[in-house]
Amino acid sequence: MAPVCVLVGAPGAGKTSTGEALAALLGCEFRDTDTEIVAAAGKPIPEIFVDDGEAHFRELEQAAVSDALRTCAGVLALGGGAVLAEANRALLAGHTVVYLSVELADAARRVGLGAGRPLLALNPRATLKHLMEQRRPLYEQVATHRVATDGRTPQEVAEEIATLLRATDDGQRLGSASMDATTRIPVPGDRPYDVLVGRGLLDTLPTLLPDAHRVAVLHAPPLKAHADRIAAACAAAGAQPLLIEVPDAEAGKSIDVAAQAWAMLGDAGFTRTDAVVGVGGGAVTDLAGFVAACWLRGVRWVPVATSLLGMVDAAVGGKTGINTAAGKNLVGSFHPPAGVICDLNLLASLPLTDLVAGLAEVVKCGFIADPAILDLIERDPAAATDATSASVRELIERAVRVKADVVGGDLRESGVREVLNYGHTLAHAIEKVEGYRWRHGHAVSVGLVYAATLARQVGRLDAEVADRHLAVLTALGLPTTYRADAWPDLLAAMRVDKKARGARLRLVVLDGLARPGILDGPDDEALARAYRSVAGA
Repeated sequence: MAPVCVLVGAPGAGKTSTGEALAALLGCEFRDTDTEIVAAAGKPIPEIFVDDGEAHFRELEQAAVSDALRTCAGVLALGGGAVLAEANRALLAGHTVVYLSVELADAARRVGLGAGRPLLALNPRATLKHLMEQRRPLYEQVATHRVATDGRTPQEVAEEIATLLRATDDGQRLGSASMDATTRIPVPGDRPYDVLVGRGLLDTLPTLLPDAHRVAVLHAPPLKAHADRIAAACAAAGAQPLLIEVPDAEAGKSIDVAAQAWAMLGDAGFTRTDAVVGVGGGAVTDLAGFVAACWLRGVRWVPVATSLLGMVDAAVGGKTGINTAAGKNLVGSFHPPAGVICDLNLLASLPLTDLVAGLAEVVKCGFIADPAILDLIERDPAAATDATSASVRELIERAVRVKADVVGGDLRESGVREVLNYGHTLAHAIEKVEGYRWRHGHAVSVGLVYAATLARQVGRLDAEVADRHLAVLTALGLPTTYRADAWPDLLAAMRVDKKARGARLRLVVLDGLARPGILDGPDDEALARAYRSVAGA
């Protein structure tokens, strides 16, 4: 016997109210481990803390979690701190775990002055903020799905979870989202939007651009059929489509191509009520976003990612840009889209080399924020490279959630967003030296190994985590070395990296698994020594 699903989340996320609503929708029992602890102890939780201490409470909690996971046949809600115990996190493996995410403002409003919550007895808002920051990586580590609760009623949240849980093979419990269901991953911020992950989503694009009079569809030549389908859907919705073919891959990310697109928008009379769509990999969506950001100082746009790399990286976050002779993505703008479409059906025609290359960005997300990604790949590398597998869908959704969490709090790369550039300082240098003939993911793979090696050599990262980079990337068939004689050119290119400050180079490194930081101003010998290790690997 096992729960239909387990709800985890911070105080104020609505685990109890949502759990009760969900159980009613599914026609099953609802259990709450906090309630069962109170029943077993014969006194309220605040009294347990006062009389016996937090350590004793955690012992009772672990016993309650273990028992409930064995005996509950419905919806189970865990206390907010249950994930702190490694034993509880291990027990959750193999269960369907829904992380109810909530931002501080909503959580603080819901918990009020912390009545009945002993950890929030003093300065509840500041303490709640600390608890949320401390526990968020653990919630994400154990979660099968994440559902945002901000500004929503428990019934609305329960209905979204029920949609996920009902989409099963034969009515049995769900271990991951149905391959036919659509997952909506919210990207918070001043201009929030959703990333849609699912199958057969191209025809739904007009719903992201209501009232658009004209829609320009930028696409690379190989994707004309998909662009035509989107254009037809826009026309059926009352929006006049304008197809704009652009060069494939990095060749299309130039100011000349952007200028040609602007000229076509001008000829067609595009106004602020109109929109731009980019259909393709990261290069095309970067270009489309840049065209939209600059036209009339910003019109709506939607990236339709057709590659795994585009789905997990370029299409999410609102960073748009083009390349110049000075380097990659040095000219661009921050311009959040109206929504993002990740149609998994489009991966079926993606060459295996390109699919695997995109996984480098997924691995990056595993190391900086969600180690469950690494566990999933290590358990079955073959499934991780099968575009039709449930594993690939889960990897994509987890990577998108990592990026959504980061960019939602830092749109303009002024702080925490820098961590998304883990491995990219060397990667962008390799791409420039190669004249952008190397796949981005291949360069990132080498860059990840380099960043881990550098952090290990300067004493920031232990050998086990550093070596795991090489093992995971190698298992996927990604490159992990680059030619030794290229170092002078690579170093020169690294010095114009976006994170550099004046003559001082800054690199994202790890201080441990899921603990990214900045290495500020490393000396040239340390940089060269780490590169020699990578080049000689």
